[in-house]
Amino acid sequence: MERRSFVQGVAQGAGLAGILAAGTAPAIVHAQANLRWRLTSSFPKVLDTLFGTVDVFAQKVRELSGGRFQVTTHAPGELVPAFGTVDAIKDGTVELAHTAPYYYFGKDETFALACAVPFGLNSRALTAWYYEGNGLKLMRDFYRAYNIVNFPMGNTGAQMGGWFRKEIKSLAEFKGTKFRVGGFGGRIVERIGGVPQNIPGGEIYQALEKGTIDAAEWVGPYDDLKLGFVKVAPNYAYPGWWEGGAQLELHVNTKAFDSLSPEYKAILEAASTYCHTDMQAKYDGKNAQALRTLVSQGAKLFPFPNDLMEAAFKASMDYYAELSGKNAAWKKVYDDYAVFRRDSYQWFRFSEATFDNFMMRQRL
Repeated sequence: MERRSFVQGVAQGAGLAGILAAGTAPAIVHAQANLRWRLTSSFPKVLDTLFGTVDVFAQKVRELSGGRFQVTTHAPGELVPAFGTVDAIKDGTVELAHTAPYYYFGKDETFALACAVPFGLNSRALTAWYYEGNGLKLMRDFYRAYNIVNFPMGNTGAQMGGWFRKEIKSLAEFKGTKFRVGGFGGRIVERIGGVPQNIPGGEIYQALEKGTIDAAEWVGPYDDLKLGFVKVAPNYAYPGWWEGGAQLELHVNTKAFDSLSPEYKAILEAASTYCHTDMQAKYDGKNAQALRTLVSQGAKLFPFPNDLMEAAFKASMDYYAELSGKNAAWKKVYDDYAVFRRDSYQWFRFSEATFDNFMMRQRL
């Protein structure tokens, strides 16, 4: 075998570049020993788009490592509670977690910027901010205090506005509504008169059925159909203005991540990036048919009234300004986020929005 062919084979096989110093013999690359890590999810197994993503991730890690790197996946309650993933990663209880970062806004509101905030970035723009802008760097700086190395791993796209016992026709009718809403969005719901409830996905149906809550949002048609909300609260609102593109993340314990070889680190990045694309493809592919099914089962779609939308937007902008005045971590990330949001929507105004609006008027 020629020396050049040998060198290329070593570099490709190990997934590393620059293994040779000028004028020296080829470096000997030793594969990292077999590993078995645990991944805890914040989502119940019935949701094959959300929990299913961690199974896809585990499969990709196994394939890319030739079976040397195994990841076992666990539903909420098997290892840690649904909303216990950040503490579990910080303490090293598990090596990996998959969650919606905005669940942890109570620790610091900055968590929400990695996932979704009311009237924030859509899924395309959020991915661009992470990979092309400063998003990933800024959030990794923030996560360092929690022993987390983060990777984007999925996005639901813009979500629906939830299930209500009765149609909401004005902001006044919304006031007093006990509304299950995920994470950070509840702060704005409260400011416009709603009563937010933060309930894990697996417990929402029972709360609606028993009347503990008046309304609930989850994700969108495909997941909502599985959870059966149409049976107990048939009025289906849109849009989910608090989640224009909710991003999920893979969280890796810093010490565990640092112990990995460059090859295994690259495998985690490659597998999570694959899953990031795969999740939204699944939602975009499945939501249309699921919405038709929900309508056939009695779902009644209605848009949030304009006075509610305007009040929520104003309350959101006012709240972000308040946070910037008292939370240095939030201000550091949000200042960059807000500029990227402004520029993204200026561009989408002339491209995506115009094209989509035209196509939606056509009889296809």
